[in-house]
Order: sequence, then C-alpha cells, then structure tokens
Amino acid sequence: MIQLERALARDPGFGPALALAAWYHQQLDVGAWIEDRERNRGEGIDLARRALQTAGDDPGVLAAAAHVLGHFGEDINAALALVDRSLALNPSFARGWYWSGILRYMAGQPDLALEHFDNFLRLSPRDRWPAHQAGIGAALFFSRRFEEAAAMLLRSLQELPNFTHTYRFLAACYAHMGRLEEAREMIKRLRALTPVVVPDFSRYRDQQQRELLLSGLRLAIDGEA
Repeated sequence: MIQLERALARDPGFGPALALAAWYHQQLDVGAWIEDRERNRGEGIDLARRALQTAGDDPGVLAAAAHVLGHFGEDINAALALVDRSLALNPSFARGWYWSGILRYMAGQPDLALEHFDNFLRLSPRDRWPAHQAGIGAALFFSRRFEEAAAMLLRSLQELPNFTHTYRFLAACYAHMGRLEEAREMIKRLRALTPVVVPDFSRYRDQQQRELLLSGLRLAIDGEA
C-alpha cells in the first residue's frame, strides 16, 4: 500500500494504481480487518470511481473497479456492465473472468459465476489468483452443492489460512450438511482471526442466498454453546 500511495502522489490520475488501491480497500472489508468500515467503504468507492474516470479502454481498470463497486453495494447491474465491457475488450483477460464470477454470485447468479470461473481457470492454468478457490467455493455453496463447496473451501484454506471469508462459508457449509462439530471448529478458528463473525452481507443481492449463508452461520454459532 505504501508503494501505491507513492505512485498516486506522483500521478493522482494513474488508473491502474487507483484501481489497485480501491481493491485493497475491498480486501480489508472482506476480511473485516478494518475498524471503520464505512470510512473504508467510502474511500474504496471514491478510488474506484476515480479509476473509471481515467480507465478508457483498459480492461484491468474496468474489471477491478466493477468488482470493488459491486462489493461495496453500488448498482450491481452497472458493475456487471463494466465487467462485461472489460471482457468484450479482452476476452482472454483471465482475472476479468474471475472478477466477473465474483460479481455474478453477488448478483444471485452462482451457476453463471461457475462458468466464468471455469473460463478463468482455462485461461490461467498456472498463474492462479490466490483466492480463486474461495470464490469458486462460495459459488458452489450458493448453488447448494455443499460437498463440492466444502472440498474447494478446504483447499483454499491451505493457500490462504488467514482469509476470514473462507471460514464463514465453510462453517455455514458444514452446518447445512449437519456436520456441526466441524462447523463449530471453523467458527472457533474464525474468532482467532477476527471478532467479526457475521459481517454485513448486503453485497449478496439475492435474499434467499443471503439467508442461506446467514442461517448456516447461525447454526454454527448456536452449536458453540
């Protein structure tokens, strides 16, 4: 982040740096690693919008800004249009397909998300985005493919053991599978990383899918007693 701040100090209109800085704010929110989440949200949105002002036809800036704005609760259809534009400009942009997958399950389209994740994996068989397994696991969870979701989420934890997002989905997944002891263990491990067990999930626009995640977490938390 220090290097980004230096880059933006030298060129406040450098779109890729603005988009990357916005993404860092999004990551802080996903992990609930920030105390003032509203301030962090506002800063992330501002950076993403500034990036778009300079984006032109840069697929990377368009897709990253779309991801950030979608995550922070801005117009999901506008975010989808931005990422679609990015992929129209460069259909081989692997990370764009990844971010599109994230946005699709946020929009309540987990099956389409899985198709877009498949495109990402096909285009990037070696240089994988570190959290890709967590994203795929979340889409599988929202598709109610709990066995597959749990396997993918466990693989994700091997690569990113401090990614709190994964523990929440895995706890909910185990709870819906009736594996409450394992669900409780995921909540215990999550509490060791953050006091925020159930953050704001309004970024998931489909009410039924949001309730699926929340009800699983409630089962896991109630099982702690």
